[in-house]
Amino acid sequence: MIAHTLGEIAREIGASLEGLAERAVRGMAPLDTAGPGELCYAESPELVDKVRGTSAAGVIVGEDFPAIADCNLLRVKNPKVGFVRAMELFRVEERFSGVHVSAMVADDVQVADEAGVGPLAVLESGVCVGPRSQIRAGAFVGRGVKIGADCDIGPNVVLLDGTIVGDRCILHPGVVLGSDGYGFHWMGDHHHKIPQLGIVVIEDDVEIGANTCIDRATLGETRIGRGSKFDNLVHIAHNNQIGQHVLLTGQVGVAGSSRLGNGVVAGGQAGIADHVEIGDGVQIGAQSGVIGDLAAGEKVWGTPARPMGRVMREKVALGKVPDLLKAFRRQEKELQALRDRIASLEGGQPE
Repeated sequence: MIAHTLGEIAREIGASLEGLAERAVRGMAPLDTAGPGELCYAESPELVDKVRGTSAAGVIVGEDFPAIADCNLLRVKNPKVGFVRAMELFRVEERFSGVHVSAMVADDVQVADEAGVGPLAVLESGVCVGPRSQIRAGAFVGRGVKIGADCDIGPNVVLLDGTIVGDRCILHPGVVLGSDGYGFHWMGDHHHKIPQLGIVVIEDDVEIGANTCIDRATLGETRIGRGSKFDNLVHIAHNNQIGQHVLLTGQVGVAGSSRLGNGVVAGGQAGIADHVEIGDGVQIGAQSGVIGDLAAGEKVWGTPARPMGRVMREKVALGKVPDLLKAFRRQEKELQALRDRIASLEGGQPE
């Protein structure tokens, strides 16, 4: 079990410690459930009463948090960031080096120093694995694939021919990079498959969630920019160009030949049509359908996707429809009663 003292943690995260430097910490927990031997954090001074009541070994707090007697406080500028940095001290990484006896590795494969190839992994001809990278059990790495340094290629990941993966990338279990793009041409009586001859390029510091698929380009490359993070079950079609630091959450789909700028964020199940241009910093709400270009900085939601403020006004207006319908029906009855009354009066007059 990993253990650190509060003094060690304070030094690592740049905190000023008020309390017992030698107090041992063996784990991390939320403020509500933290017990002896665990470290937690309080993001706001409004949580002072909860901090007073905690039995945690220590609490990471902001610089403006009130002092509390008999409570070990680690003061930092941003408590959440400090907590994340502390979490890294307790992360257990299973790392290995060398090639497992059950792995199938072509004779010309290059595996760098301190890199590891796990059980039943397959590395075909021309593969290069960078220093300290991990190829875990059951992964398939096709011909000519290049993997940079310090990567973690999860169990059953598939990297098909020609794929390039940069440094410090994390590919979670079941990721498929380089499968054929969805390309067919109607020949009058059948759909003829268009060869997909391009590759997939993953730049540095990219993380890709479980069972995400990124298709190879028809020609050229499908590229994922540096620092981008994809959730599970994301689909990126052929020839897409995804910018840097893009966030795509679960079940987002991007159709072929679209371009996403830097810092784009898309909520779960959002769909982006083919051949569209999404500017830098665009935010796309969950389940949106993007069918056209979006300028930098736009915030959109809905299907078809439109400005967030407009969608909210539409929803407010839609919420008023039941009351409007009741009022309309009431007025309709009143109008009919008035018509009946007029008809009765007109019918009672002498000719």
